[in-house]
Amino acid sequence: MFFAVAMAACVAALLAAEYRASRAGVWLAKPAAATCFVAAALAWGALDSEYGSIVLAGLVLSLCGDVLLIPHERARVFQAGVAAFGLGHVAYLAAFALRFESFPRAALAAVIATLVLARVLPWLRPHLPAEMNALVRAYMVVISAMLVFAAGASPSDPRIFVGAALFYASDLAVARDRFVAPGFANRAWGLPLYFAAQLVIASTVRSLQQ
Repeated sequence: MFFAVAMAACVAALLAAEYRASRAGVWLAKPAAATCFVAAALAWGALDSEYGSIVLAGLVLSLCGDVLLIPHERARVFQAGVAAFGLGHVAYLAAFALRFESFPRAALAAVIATLVLARVLPWLRPHLPAEMNALVRAYMVVISAMLVFAAGASPSDPRIFVGAALFYASDLAVARDRFVAPGFANRAWGLPLYFAAQLVIASTVRSLQQ
């Protein structure tokens, strides 16, 4: 409960900073919010299991991605941030693979993810800078694969798929904000979804301690 409240306060401060276009506020609030989900995972025993350790790696990579995405006007730094998030999703995929139980659920998620990709990639394509095209495509494939493995692992803990799905949805807000129609409205719903997703994923390490 403590971490949820602390993160909610940080996210509220982040949204206020984004609304006011306060870069200093964003630099303070965003890393603080990300630190909450890393600290939560540690407090909940992430280092006590292989699954938890890999999830923790994904959370730390996400924190790095959060920081790298702050100076959004610097293309190289933004690309590094996308790459950090991509590696974070690879870590989540590897963790979820350890708890994989249901091929039918994974197959259904694969069908849905493929259909979503078939809509999202044409939507983004006209807006992507040439240097971002391959990176964004690779990222979409990785996050879709992460969602599929989350579905396969969901019988062991439904929170795994809930967290992965929230993360997937929040990435659509990031894509729209960065490439299609920039604006606070994207961040107003995307940021709360993203941080909630990370805290839910972090909470899955607790199920191994119970």
